[in-house]
Amino acid sequence: MKKITLCLATILFAFSASAQIQKGNALVGGNFANLSFGLNDPHVFSVDLTPKAAWFVRDNIAFGGYLNLGIQTAKGSSTTTNYGVGALGRYYTGSDVEILKHGRIFGEATIGLGGVNVSDGGGHSNGLNLGFGPGFAYFVTPNIGLETLLKYNGLAGVGDAGYQSTLNLSFGFQIYLPGKRTANKVMNDIK
Repeated sequence: MKKITLCLATILFAFSASAQIQKGNALVGGNFANLSFGLNDPHVFSVDLTPKAAWFVRDNIAFGGYLNLGIQTAKGSSTTTNYGVGALGRYYTGSDVEILKHGRIFGEATIGLGGVNVSDGGGHSNGLNLGFGPGFAYFVTPNIGLETLLKYNGLAGVGDAGYQSTLNLSFGFQIYLPGKRTANKVMNDIK
């Protein structure tokens, strides 16, 4: 009987409309940017992956961490790697976007340590990594969000290049996990 009750609670939580960005819940996922496969010469390959995890300290406000790993390589040329690790903060708007009923606009800011290194003596820059920008999350279910994020990233580093900045458009996938308070509320509702 407990297994059936737990299954029902999970199903009810999955279809509850506003549970994903409440205090006590968590988000886990990541973003992809600069995904490129060169089919002709020079056979360029490029990808940036940014796994993220955050906890909602208040409704609509989450804090957590991120890890950034990226590579760009081409046949016969140098390989560029970039990395970063640090803290992130997100703020979601208070209501669903009218155009898409299950969408939320959010802002994201990050701060951490990062760097860009080019192989074969091409140079390097390592230091403080800052980023901020708007995003849009579309909830295909109340617990799964597809998102896009337009983000300015700056690297104030030491090395061959002093300050570098980029503007990235990334796409992501986030899973919103219930906190203990939300899970207990769902369990009490079905009793």
